[in-house]
Amino acid sequence: MDKRSLTRIVYTADEGVVADITGKRNGRGAYLCQNSDCWDKALNSNILDRALRTEISKREKEALLEFRADVTPSLDL
Repeated sequence: MDKRSLTRIVYTADEGVVADITGKRNGRGAYLCQNSDCWDKALNSNILDRALRTEISKREKEALLEFRADVTPSLDL
C-alpha cells in the first residue's frame, strides 16, 4: 500500500491528536487507510491510543471521524 494513500494521524503536546494531511507535522504518528472499517476499528478500540502513546479524548475521536467524512466521503476500498 502506498504511504500517500494513507491518512496520517499525529499526536503533539500542543495540539493533541489531529489528522495530518501534509504528513510533515512533528509528533508521534500513525497511519490509517481510507477504508471505513479501518477507521472504525482504530477509533472504537485502543489501537490508535497505543500507537500514539496517548489517550485519545472523545472530542478528538469525533473530530477525526468528521475529518474522515469530509475528506473521504465515498472512498471505501
